[in-house]
Amino acid sequence: MSTHLTEQAFSSLPLHETLQNGLRSAGFEFCTPIQAQSLPLLLAGQDVAGQAQTGTGKTIAFLLATFQRLLTEEPPKNWDGKQPRAFILAPTRELANQIAKDAILLNKDAKLRIVVSYGGKDYDKQKTAITDGVDILIGTPGRLLDYHKQRVFNLKSVQAVVLDEADRMFDLGFIKDVRYFLRRVPAPTERLGMLFSATLSFKVAELAYEHMNNPEKVEVAAGKVASDRIEESVYYPANEEKIPLLLALIKRIQPSRGIIFVNTKRAADSVWGFLEGNGHKAALLSGDVPQKKREHLLKHFQDGEFPFLVATDVAARGLHIPEVSHVFNYDLPQDAEDYVHRIGRTARAGASGVAISFACEDFAFSLPDIEQYIKHKLPVSTTSDEILEKPQPAKRPEKSPPLPQHKKKGSGQKPRHSHSPHRKPKPKNTGNKEGS
Repeated sequence: MSTHLTEQAFSSLPLHETLQNGLRSAGFEFCTPIQAQSLPLLLAGQDVAGQAQTGTGKTIAFLLATFQRLLTEEPPKNWDGKQPRAFILAPTRELANQIAKDAILLNKDAKLRIVVSYGGKDYDKQKTAITDGVDILIGTPGRLLDYHKQRVFNLKSVQAVVLDEADRMFDLGFIKDVRYFLRRVPAPTERLGMLFSATLSFKVAELAYEHMNNPEKVEVAAGKVASDRIEESVYYPANEEKIPLLLALIKRIQPSRGIIFVNTKRAADSVWGFLEGNGHKAALLSGDVPQKKREHLLKHFQDGEFPFLVATDVAARGLHIPEVSHVFNYDLPQDAEDYVHRIGRTARAGASGVAISFACEDFAFSLPDIEQYIKHKLPVSTTSDEILEKPQPAKRPEKSPPLPQHKKKGSGQKPRHSHSPHRKPKPKNTGNKEGS
Protein backbone atom coordinates (compact mmCIF):
# COMPACT_ATOMS: atom_id res chain seq x y z
CA MET A 1 0.00 0.00 0.00
CA SER A 2 1.34 3.45 -0.89
CA THR A 3 2.58 5.54 2.01
CA HIS A 4 0.18 8.36 1.19
CA LEU A 5 -2.87 6.14 1.82
CA THR A 6 -4.59 5.30 5.10
CA GLU A 7 -6.10 2.00 6.19
CA GLN A 8 -9.59 3.44 5.63
CA ALA A 9 -11.12 1.51 2.71
CA PHE A 10 -13.73 3.18 0.53
CA SER A 11 -15.72 -0.07 0.69
CA SER A 12 -16.23 0.44 4.44
CA LEU A 13 -17.89 3.83 3.92
CA PRO A 14 -21.69 4.09 3.49
CA LEU A 15 -21.42 5.20 -0.13
CA HIS A 16 -24.12 4.62 -2.74
CA GLU A 17 -23.61 1.41 -4.71
CA THR A 18 -23.05 3.29 -7.98
CA LEU A 19 -20.22 5.23 -6.33
CA GLN A 20 -18.61 2.07 -4.99
CA ASN A 21 -18.74 0.70 -8.55
CA GLY A 22 -17.18 3.89 -9.90
CA LEU A 23 -14.39 3.76 -7.30
CA ARG A 24 -13.63 0.13 -8.12
CA SER A 25 -13.57 0.84 -11.85
CA ALA A 26 -11.16 3.73 -11.28
CA GLY A 27 -8.91 1.58 -9.09
CA PHE A 28 -9.50 3.49 -5.84
CA GLU A 29 -9.36 1.22 -2.80
CA PHE A 30 -8.02 3.15 0.21
CA CYS A 31 -8.55 6.76 1.29
CA THR A 32 -5.89 9.46 1.46
CA PRO A 33 -5.69 11.31 4.82
CA ILE A 34 -7.95 14.18 3.70
CA GLN A 35 -10.52 11.69 2.37
CA ALA A 36 -10.40 9.57 5.53
CA GLN A 37 -10.92 12.63 7.72
CA SER A 38 -13.54 14.48 5.69
CA LEU A 39 -15.75 11.78 4.12
CA PRO A 40 -17.27 10.35 7.35
CA LEU A 41 -18.25 13.90 8.33
CA LEU A 42 -19.63 14.81 4.91
CA LEU A 43 -21.57 11.57 4.52
CA ALA A 44 -23.17 12.28 7.90
CA GLY A 45 -24.32 15.68 6.61
CA GLN A 46 -21.68 17.80 8.34
CA ASP A 47 -20.24 20.81 6.48
CA VAL A 48 -16.45 20.71 6.14
CA ALA A 49 -13.77 23.38 5.73
CA GLY A 50 -10.70 21.45 4.66
CA GLN A 51 -7.08 22.55 4.52
CA ALA A 52 -5.18 20.53 1.93
CA GLN A 53 -2.99 21.33 -1.02
CA THR A 54 -3.60 19.90 -4.48
CA GLY A 55 -2.52 16.31 -4.98
CA THR A 56 -3.90 15.11 -1.63
CA GLY A 57 -7.16 13.67 -2.95
CA LYS A 58 -9.51 16.44 -1.88
CA THR A 59 -11.29 16.50 -5.26
CA ILE A 60 -12.44 12.88 -4.94
CA ALA A 61 -13.53 13.63 -1.35
CA PHE A 62 -15.86 16.47 -2.22
CA LEU A 63 -17.11 14.78 -5.39
CA LEU A 64 -18.09 11.62 -3.51
CA ALA A 65 -19.95 13.69 -0.92
CA THR A 66 -21.67 15.69 -3.67
CA PHE A 67 -22.72 12.57 -5.62
CA GLN A 68 -23.90 10.88 -2.43
CA ARG A 69 -26.12 13.83 -1.57
CA LEU A 70 -27.76 13.85 -4.99
CA LEU A 71 -28.16 10.07 -5.18
CA THR A 72 -29.64 9.56 -1.71
CA GLU A 73 -31.83 12.64 -1.23
CA GLU A 74 -34.93 13.65 -3.15
CA PRO A 75 -34.65 16.82 -5.24
CA PRO A 76 -36.30 19.94 -3.78
CA LYS A 77 -40.02 20.28 -4.47
CA ASN A 78 -39.43 23.34 -6.67
CA TRP A 79 -36.92 21.51 -8.92
CA ASP A 80 -37.90 21.60 -12.61
CA GLY A 81 -35.65 18.71 -13.65
CA LYS A 82 -33.13 20.97 -15.37
CA GLN A 83 -31.62 23.29 -12.76
CA PRO A 84 -28.35 22.31 -11.03
CA ARG A 85 -28.59 20.41 -7.75
CA ALA A 86 -24.87 20.78 -7.04
CA PHE A 87 -22.67 23.81 -7.66
CA ILE A 88 -18.84 23.58 -7.70
CA LEU A 89 -16.69 26.71 -8.07
CA ALA A 90 -13.00 26.59 -9.01
CA PRO A 91 -10.61 29.52 -9.60
CA THR A 92 -9.06 28.37 -12.90
CA ARG A 93 -10.10 26.69 -16.14
CA GLU A 94 -7.58 23.91 -15.62
CA LEU A 95 -8.87 23.08 -12.15
CA ALA A 96 -12.50 23.16 -13.32
CA ASN A 97 -11.62 20.76 -16.14
CA GLN A 98 -9.76 18.43 -13.79
CA ILE A 99 -12.70 18.34 -11.37
CA ALA A 100 -15.00 17.51 -14.29
CA LYS A 101 -12.70 14.67 -15.43
CA ASP A 102 -12.70 13.16 -11.93
CA ALA A 103 -16.47 13.57 -11.74
CA ILE A 104 -16.94 11.74 -15.04
CA LEU A 105 -14.73 8.94 -13.67
CA LEU A 106 -17.05 8.46 -10.68
CA ASN A 107 -20.18 8.90 -12.79
CA LYS A 108 -19.86 5.62 -14.68
CA ASP A 109 -22.99 4.10 -13.07
CA ALA A 110 -24.50 7.15 -11.37
CA LYS A 111 -25.56 8.69 -14.69
CA LEU A 112 -25.78 12.24 -13.35
CA ARG A 113 -25.61 15.14 -15.81
CA ILE A 114 -22.29 16.98 -15.44
CA VAL A 115 -21.50 20.28 -17.15
CA VAL A 116 -18.25 22.26 -16.90
CA SER A 117 -18.20 25.95 -17.79
CA TYR A 118 -15.28 28.40 -18.00
CA GLY A 119 -14.22 31.46 -19.97
CA GLY A 120 -12.14 31.65 -23.12
CA LYS A 121 -14.06 29.30 -25.42
CA ASP A 122 -17.31 27.50 -26.30
CA TYR A 123 -19.66 30.24 -25.05
CA ASP A 124 -22.80 29.04 -26.86
CA LYS A 125 -21.91 25.35 -26.51
CA GLN A 126 -21.61 25.62 -22.71
CA LYS A 127 -24.77 27.70 -22.51
CA THR A 128 -26.73 25.05 -24.43
CA ALA A 129 -25.32 22.27 -22.25
CA ILE A 130 -26.65 24.03 -19.15
CA THR A 131 -30.08 24.80 -20.59
CA ASP A 132 -30.44 21.17 -21.73
CA GLY A 133 -30.40 20.18 -18.05
CA VAL A 134 -27.64 19.72 -15.48
CA ASP A 135 -27.29 17.99 -12.10
CA ILE A 136 -23.73 19.03 -11.23
CA LEU A 137 -22.52 22.39 -12.54
CA ILE A 138 -18.75 22.94 -12.33
CA GLY A 139 -17.02 26.13 -13.40
CA THR A 140 -15.14 29.35 -12.88
CA PRO A 141 -16.82 32.44 -11.41
CA GLY A 142 -16.61 34.79 -14.40
CA ARG A 143 -18.39 32.66 -17.01
CA LEU A 144 -20.96 31.31 -14.53
CA LEU A 145 -21.76 34.84 -13.33
CA ASP A 146 -22.40 35.87 -16.93
CA TYR A 147 -24.80 32.95 -17.47
CA HIS A 148 -26.55 33.43 -14.13
CA LYS A 149 -27.26 37.10 -14.80
CA GLN A 150 -28.75 36.06 -18.15
CA ARG A 151 -30.94 33.57 -16.26
CA VAL A 152 -29.43 30.61 -18.10
CA PHE A 153 -29.67 28.78 -14.74
CA ASN A 154 -30.69 29.46 -11.16
CA LEU A 155 -29.38 28.15 -7.84
CA LYS A 156 -32.68 27.63 -6.01
CA SER A 157 -32.48 23.82 -6.13
CA VAL A 158 -28.85 23.43 -5.04
CA GLN A 159 -28.29 20.71 -2.41
CA ALA A 160 -24.47 20.74 -2.34
CA VAL A 161 -22.01 23.61 -2.74
CA VAL A 162 -18.25 23.27 -3.16
CA LEU A 163 -15.73 26.10 -3.10
CA ASP A 164 -12.34 24.69 -4.17
CA GLU A 165 -9.04 26.52 -3.60
CA ALA A 166 -10.79 29.33 -1.76
CA ASP A 167 -7.54 31.17 -1.06
CA ARG A 168 -6.87 31.35 -4.80
CA MET A 169 -10.31 32.95 -5.27
CA PHE A 170 -9.10 35.82 -3.10
CA ASP A 171 -5.74 36.00 -4.92
CA LEU A 172 -7.41 36.28 -8.34
CA GLY A 173 -9.99 38.85 -7.23
CA PHE A 174 -13.01 36.54 -7.55
CA ILE A 175 -14.29 36.85 -4.02
CA LYS A 176 -17.10 39.31 -4.86
CA ASP A 177 -18.39 36.87 -7.48
CA VAL A 178 -18.13 34.00 -4.99
CA ARG A 179 -20.15 35.92 -2.40
CA TYR A 180 -22.72 36.74 -5.12
CA PHE A 181 -23.30 33.01 -5.67
CA LEU A 182 -23.26 32.09 -1.97
CA ARG A 183 -26.04 34.63 -1.31
CA ARG A 184 -28.20 32.96 -3.97
CA VAL A 185 -28.00 29.31 -2.99
CA PRO A 186 -30.35 27.88 -0.32
CA ALA A 187 -29.55 28.60 3.32
CA PRO A 188 -26.58 26.69 4.85
CA THR A 189 -28.96 24.49 6.87
CA GLU A 190 -30.69 23.35 3.66
CA ARG A 191 -27.65 22.11 1.73
CA LEU A 192 -24.24 20.52 2.23
CA GLY A 193 -21.33 22.97 2.21
CA MET A 194 -17.71 22.16 1.39
CA LEU A 195 -14.75 24.52 1.25
CA PHE A 196 -11.21 23.46 0.49
CA SER A 197 -8.13 25.64 0.60
CA ALA A 198 -4.37 25.20 0.81
CA THR A 199 -4.45 27.61 3.75
CA LEU A 200 -7.32 28.39 6.08
CA SER A 201 -6.31 32.02 6.54
CA PHE A 202 -8.48 34.39 8.53
CA LYS A 203 -10.27 35.67 5.41
CA VAL A 204 -10.97 32.13 4.17
CA ALA A 205 -12.17 30.99 7.60
CA GLU A 206 -14.42 34.04 7.81
CA LEU A 207 -15.96 33.14 4.44
CA ALA A 208 -16.54 29.57 5.63
CA TYR A 209 -18.25 30.50 8.86
CA GLU A 210 -20.38 33.19 7.18
CA HIS A 211 -21.78 30.93 4.46
CA MET A 212 -21.60 27.42 5.94
CA ASN A 213 -23.46 25.53 8.65
CA ASN A 214 -20.98 25.31 11.55
CA PRO A 215 -18.28 23.66 9.38
CA GLU A 216 -15.91 21.13 10.88
CA LYS A 217 -12.27 22.01 10.21
CA VAL A 218 -10.25 19.20 8.64
CA GLU A 219 -6.54 19.74 8.11
CA VAL A 220 -3.70 18.05 6.31
CA ALA A 221 -0.74 20.20 7.29
CA ALA A 222 0.90 21.84 4.28
CA GLY A 223 4.37 21.69 5.81
CA LYS A 224 4.10 17.97 6.55
CA VAL A 225 2.78 17.18 3.08
CA ALA A 226 5.56 19.22 1.52
CA SER A 227 8.42 17.76 3.52
CA ASP A 228 7.57 14.06 3.66
CA ARG A 229 8.07 13.10 0.01
CA ILE A 230 9.82 16.10 -1.54
CA GLU A 231 13.59 16.48 -1.42
CA GLU A 232 14.09 20.23 -1.00
CA SER A 233 17.22 22.35 -1.37
CA VAL A 234 18.21 25.97 -1.89
CA TYR A 235 21.14 27.57 -3.74
CA TYR A 236 22.36 31.16 -3.29
CA PRO A 237 23.47 32.20 -6.79
CA ALA A 238 24.32 35.71 -7.93
CA ASN A 239 21.87 36.94 -10.55
CA GLU A 240 24.33 36.30 -13.39
CA GLU A 241 24.89 32.74 -12.15
CA LYS A 242 21.24 31.67 -12.30
CA ILE A 243 21.12 30.55 -15.93
CA PRO A 244 24.54 28.81 -15.81
CA LEU A 245 23.47 27.09 -12.57
CA LEU A 246 20.10 26.00 -13.98
CA LEU A 247 21.76 24.55 -17.08
CA ALA A 248 24.38 22.80 -14.92
CA LEU A 249 21.72 21.21 -12.72
CA ILE A 250 19.71 20.07 -15.72
CA LYS A 251 22.84 18.52 -17.25
CA ARG A 252 23.76 16.73 -14.02
CA ILE A 253 20.29 15.66 -12.85
CA GLN A 254 18.62 15.11 -16.25
CA PRO A 255 15.04 15.58 -14.99
CA SER A 256 12.45 13.44 -16.74
CA ARG A 257 9.84 16.19 -16.46
CA GLY A 258 10.45 19.54 -14.80
CA ILE A 259 8.59 22.77 -14.13
CA ILE A 260 10.61 25.98 -13.76
CA PHE A 261 8.78 28.73 -11.88
CA VAL A 262 9.53 32.41 -12.33
CA ASN A 263 7.89 35.55 -10.95
CA THR A 264 7.49 37.66 -14.09
CA LYS A 265 6.68 37.21 -17.77
CA ARG A 266 10.00 38.83 -18.67
CA ALA A 267 11.89 36.23 -16.65
CA ALA A 268 9.78 33.47 -18.22
CA ASP A 269 10.72 34.64 -21.72
CA SER A 270 14.39 34.79 -20.74
CA VAL A 271 14.53 31.34 -19.12
CA TRP A 272 12.57 29.76 -21.98
CA GLY A 273 14.95 31.36 -24.48
CA PHE A 274 18.07 30.02 -22.75
CA LEU A 275 16.60 26.53 -22.42
CA GLU A 276 15.69 26.41 -26.11
CA GLY A 277 19.02 27.98 -27.10
CA ASN A 278 20.88 25.31 -25.16
CA GLY A 279 19.09 22.27 -26.53
CA HIS A 280 16.29 21.82 -23.99
CA LYS A 281 12.77 21.78 -25.43
CA ALA A 282 10.43 23.80 -23.24
CA ALA A 283 6.85 25.05 -23.15
CA LEU A 284 6.20 28.61 -21.98
CA LEU A 285 3.11 29.32 -19.90
CA SER A 286 2.23 32.77 -18.61
CA GLY A 287 -0.93 34.80 -18.15
CA ASP A 288 -1.05 36.22 -21.68
CA VAL A 289 -0.97 32.86 -23.49
CA PRO A 290 -4.34 32.39 -25.27
CA GLN A 291 -6.50 29.60 -23.88
CA LYS A 292 -6.35 27.35 -26.95
CA LYS A 293 -2.56 27.68 -27.15
CA ARG A 294 -2.32 27.10 -23.40
CA GLU A 295 -4.24 23.83 -23.65
CA HIS A 296 -2.02 22.65 -26.53
CA LEU A 297 1.16 23.51 -24.60
CA LEU A 298 -0.01 21.68 -21.49
CA LYS A 299 -0.98 18.63 -23.53
CA HIS A 300 2.43 18.50 -25.21
CA PHE A 301 4.14 18.86 -21.82
CA GLN A 302 1.93 16.16 -20.29
CA ASP A 303 2.62 13.89 -23.27
CA GLY A 304 6.36 14.32 -22.77
CA GLU A 305 7.04 16.21 -26.01
CA PHE A 306 8.46 19.08 -23.95
CA PRO A 307 10.53 17.91 -20.96
CA PHE A 308 10.32 21.37 -19.37
CA LEU A 309 7.57 23.86 -18.62
CA VAL A 310 8.55 27.45 -17.77
CA ALA A 311 5.69 29.07 -15.90
CA THR A 312 4.61 32.02 -13.84
CA ASP A 313 2.30 31.36 -10.91
CA VAL A 314 -0.64 31.06 -13.29
CA ALA A 315 0.40 27.37 -13.42
CA ALA A 316 1.12 26.93 -9.73
CA ARG A 317 -2.33 25.72 -8.78
CA GLY A 318 -5.06 23.63 -10.27
CA LEU A 319 -2.99 21.83 -12.89
CA HIS A 320 -2.99 18.05 -12.77
CA ILE A 321 0.27 17.08 -14.45
CA PRO A 322 1.37 13.55 -13.59
CA GLU A 323 4.94 12.44 -13.09
CA VAL A 324 6.63 15.82 -12.62
CA SER A 325 9.98 14.76 -11.21
CA HIS A 326 11.50 18.18 -10.48
CA VAL A 327 10.34 21.67 -9.63
CA PHE A 328 12.81 24.56 -9.93
CA ASN A 329 12.03 27.85 -8.20
CA TYR A 330 14.22 29.94 -10.52
CA ASP A 331 12.73 32.91 -8.67
CA LEU A 332 11.67 32.38 -5.07
CA PRO A 333 7.98 33.28 -4.75
CA GLN A 334 7.20 36.40 -2.75
CA ASP A 335 4.29 34.67 -1.02
CA ALA A 336 5.21 31.75 1.25
CA GLU A 337 1.97 29.93 0.39
CA ASP A 338 2.92 29.95 -3.29
CA TYR A 339 6.09 28.01 -2.43
CA VAL A 340 3.96 25.13 -1.15
CA HIS A 341 1.71 25.27 -4.20
CA ARG A 342 4.66 25.29 -6.57
CA ILE A 343 6.52 22.35 -5.07
CA GLY A 344 3.19 20.53 -4.82
CA ARG A 345 3.36 20.07 -8.61
CA THR A 346 5.76 17.21 -7.86
CA ALA A 347 5.35 14.27 -5.44
CA ARG A 348 1.68 13.90 -6.35
CA ALA A 349 -0.42 10.89 -5.42
CA GLY A 350 2.23 9.43 -3.15
CA ALA A 351 5.20 9.71 -5.51
CA SER A 352 8.45 11.38 -4.50
CA GLY A 353 9.90 14.52 -6.05
CA VAL A 354 12.66 17.12 -5.95
CA ALA A 355 12.28 20.87 -5.40
CA ILE A 356 15.29 23.13 -6.01
CA SER A 357 15.12 26.84 -5.20
CA PHE A 358 17.37 29.76 -6.12
CA ALA A 359 17.64 32.45 -3.43
CA CYS A 360 19.13 35.11 -5.68
CA GLU A 361 19.93 38.76 -5.00
CA ASP A 362 16.42 39.88 -5.95
CA PHE A 363 14.30 37.33 -4.09
CA ALA A 364 16.36 35.90 -1.21
CA PHE A 365 14.38 38.12 1.18
CA SER A 366 11.41 35.74 0.75
CA LEU A 367 13.26 32.75 2.21
CA PRO A 368 12.75 33.45 5.96
CA ASP A 369 8.97 33.73 5.48
CA ILE A 370 8.91 30.53 3.44
CA GLU A 371 10.89 28.59 6.05
CA GLN A 372 8.68 29.91 8.84
CA TYR A 373 5.57 28.88 6.93
CA ILE A 374 6.74 25.34 6.09
CA LYS A 375 8.20 24.96 9.60
CA HIS A 376 11.62 23.78 8.52
CA LYS A 377 14.85 25.12 7.09
CA LEU A 378 15.69 24.37 3.48
CA PRO A 379 18.92 22.38 3.14
CA VAL A 380 21.59 24.59 1.54
CA SER A 381 23.44 23.46 -1.58
CA THR A 382 26.57 25.29 -2.72
CA THR A 383 26.73 26.91 -6.13
CA SER A 384 30.51 26.47 -6.23
CA ASP A 385 30.05 22.69 -6.04
CA GLU A 386 28.37 22.73 -9.46
CA ILE A 387 30.26 22.97 -12.75
CA LEU A 388 28.46 26.01 -14.13
CA GLU A 389 27.55 25.85 -17.81
CA LYS A 390 28.52 28.63 -20.20
CA PRO A 391 25.21 29.26 -21.91
CA GLN A 392 24.80 29.41 -25.65
CA PRO A 393 22.83 32.44 -26.88
CA ALA A 394 19.17 32.46 -25.95
CA LYS A 395 16.46 31.91 -28.49
CA ARG A 396 14.14 34.88 -28.76
CA PRO A 397 10.53 33.87 -28.09
CA GLU A 398 7.80 34.60 -30.56
CA LYS A 399 4.43 35.76 -29.23
CA SER A 400 4.19 32.22 -27.92
CA PRO A 401 6.59 29.33 -28.51
CA PRO A 402 5.85 27.16 -31.55
CA LEU A 403 4.29 23.78 -31.06
CA PRO A 404 6.12 20.77 -32.52
CA GLN A 405 3.79 20.38 -35.50
CA HIS A 406 4.21 24.06 -36.44
CA LYS A 407 7.98 24.15 -36.20
CA LYS A 408 9.53 26.15 -39.01
CA LYS A 409 13.06 25.88 -40.33
CA GLY A 410 15.13 28.96 -40.97
CA SER A 411 12.88 31.34 -39.09
CA GLY A 412 15.57 33.99 -39.14
CA GLN A 413 15.28 34.70 -35.45
CA LYS A 414 18.15 36.71 -34.03
CA PRO A 415 19.77 35.18 -30.95
CA ARG A 416 19.82 37.06 -27.71
CA HIS A 417 23.48 37.34 -26.65
CA SER A 418 23.17 38.53 -23.09
CA HIS A 419 21.14 37.55 -20.09
CA SER A 420 18.57 40.24 -19.49
CA PRO A 421 18.83 41.75 -16.01
CA HIS A 422 15.92 41.00 -13.70
CA ARG A 423 13.23 43.55 -13.39
CA LYS A 424 11.92 44.06 -9.88
CA PRO A 425 8.78 41.96 -9.50
CA LYS A 426 5.41 43.59 -9.92
CA PRO A 427 3.08 43.60 -6.95
CA LYS A 428 0.67 40.67 -6.66
CA ASN A 429 -3.02 40.87 -7.57
CA THR A 430 -2.68 42.67 -10.86
CA GLY A 431 -6.29 41.91 -11.62
CA ASN A 432 -5.47 39.31 -14.26
CA LYS A 433 -8.36 36.90 -13.77
CA GLU A 434 -7.06 33.64 -15.14
CA GLY A 435 -10.27 31.71 -14.64
CA SER A 436 -12.81 34.29 -15.75
